[in-house]
Amino acid sequence: MTGGCLCSAVRFDVNGPLRPVVACHCVQCRKTSGHYVAATSAAREDLVITGEVTWFASSPRARRGFCGVCGSSLFWEEVGGSRVSIHAGTLDGPTGLALAGHIFVADKGDCYGLADGLPHVDADDPNLTTKG
Repeated sequence: MTGGCLCSAVRFDVNGPLRPVVACHCVQCRKTSGHYVAATSAAREDLVITGEVTWFASSPRARRGFCGVCGSSLFWEEVGGSRVSIHAGTLDGPTGLALAGHIFVADKGDCYGLADGLPHVDADDPNLTTKG
């Protein structure tokens, strides 16, 4: 699987399985993307990045990676974690992935509803986010 930012200054290859897509509605994801973030994830060792990612320490727990040229939000990773979340919209072509559920629904914006029948969790849910 391959992917990258809008301007192609950052490209990446995923050489392993991807987790199903999870929608995160936390305030930080909404602020960084303008809406909620739909992301998959891969083992850190399966992700090969070319180009320069700009990293922002968004909390003591995590950092977010984006293209410093076009501003595309690309990644989220937990400090010391073994996986990197990849914004699903940055993947090239058909992915075969599907949305598995929603996390941090307690923080979701009031301008949209959730009526897809998938699991909705008020905070984090390791059952959704750590599948790989």
